[in-house]
Amino acid sequence: MTKFTILEFFVRVIPETFLFIFATYVFAKVKLDLRRYLISGITLAIVGIITRALPIHNGVHTILNVFALIIIAVNINKIDMIKSIQIGVIIVILQFICEAINVLLIQYIFRADVINVFKNPTLKTIYGIPSTLIFFIIIIIYYFKVSKGKEMKKESNGKISA
Repeated sequence: MTKFTILEFFVRVIPETFLFIFATYVFAKVKLDLRRYLISGITLAIVGIITRALPIHNGVHTILNVFALIIIAVNINKIDMIKSIQIGVIIVILQFICEAINVLLIQYIFRADVINVFKNPTLKTIYGIPSTLIFFIIIIIYYFKVSKGKEMKKESNGKISA
């Protein structure tokens, strides 16, 4: 069971969930629907808080959140199931890579003790910001690469695609 501080909720949870939904749109190569994006982001944030509050081992909540992301992508954002599963896996792998890079930054650049950082919720939140920024930069770079090559648009059959 993970307890959240207000700081962590607004500095980490909300930005990450909206970034994950944005990444879903970018990797699916579909035009962002603002209404669906907001509903998806809020829904994923609520699900994330609920799953982290469950009395389960660390890491299991990540799997549950990936399932939630896939369900949200399919049902709210109308993205194909197979594509949503692929995107969910890509997002988790990218998130883990960004977290690993961040741990290296904490240890070798910031010269902080990782164990103490993760024990303190405020420090964990502040030191966690670089991983979110790294993830954001990767998504933005990919977004500009995709949008430069093709314009994202809606298909006439109601499905959204590139």
